[in-house]
Amino acid sequence: MEATMMSLFADSSRYVDAFHLFVKSSNEHQLMQEFVDTKLPELISSMGLKKQGIEVLGVGSGAGEIDLQMISLIQAVYPGVRINNNIVEPSAKQISCYKERIAKTKGLDNVTFSWHEKTSHEFESEIKESKQLKKYDFIHMIQMLYYVKDVEATIKFFSSCLAPKGKLIISLVSEKSGWPILWQKYGSRLPLNDLCFQVTSGGVQDILNSMGAKYESYNLHSHTNITECFVEGDHNGELLLDFLTDTCEFNKNAPSDLRDQVLHDLKSLEFSASKDGKILFRNKASVIVVESP
Repeated sequence: MEATMMSLFADSSRYVDAFHLFVKSSNEHQLMQEFVDTKLPELISSMGLKKQGIEVLGVGSGAGEIDLQMISLIQAVYPGVRINNNIVEPSAKQISCYKERIAKTKGLDNVTFSWHEKTSHEFESEIKESKQLKKYDFIHMIQMLYYVKDVEATIKFFSSCLAPKGKLIISLVSEKSGWPILWQKYGSRLPLNDLCFQVTSGGVQDILNSMGAKYESYNLHSHTNITECFVEGDHNGELLLDFLTDTCEFNKNAPSDLRDQVLHDLKSLEFSASKDGKILFRNKASVIVVESP
């Protein structure tokens, strides 16, 4: 790792800006929304039966776009039932965006929100110290396992938080995505902050198999338009490049040979496809639905 390079995660404001741009440039959220609309109703059809209240836990919820769609669906499956929505999110900026989204959303009268501005590890440590393990009917971890230091321990803990008939939703990149290839090839020269950026859906399934957990997996064939990354001086392109490499101002701070190699690879068929003059990075993802043990 070069001394002048800093992890994007260390600059929370720039990280949020880069993440929002990534979401805007990708069809991943659209595919996730389609999954929620088409698959989730059946998957949660038994978790809240005969209950006066449904406990939901979002881990790494970001700005809440997917969260509120899932809450809406739970309301449709269990009309009139009280929903307690607990949010674990370390970014104050993301929480602020989430609250703004709530203010603009109708039909949340039967939903209460509890905010935990902390990392999943901090939340886990707090629960263990209090020795008061709360059970949840529905837990979701959307694209957040890259930001924990012990993926297996994290999965085991949140699985233990499931109520009977509860469901844990995990989404993250597939091993067939361009992400793990990029991280494996250049990770030693990038400031990945000792986090688990190389974790994939295949690795998570290996962990679940070792646990004897029951789960189902669904593939999302998503992509991200990274064309702007190859336009010199383009602000959006630089933000996307930051997000892809998890490096703050990668274009400015990376050694020229590393920058040239990464840009060359991102444009290659190993990572991306060309369509209608656009360069589409393959960020295939998977959604894994774990049942209560």
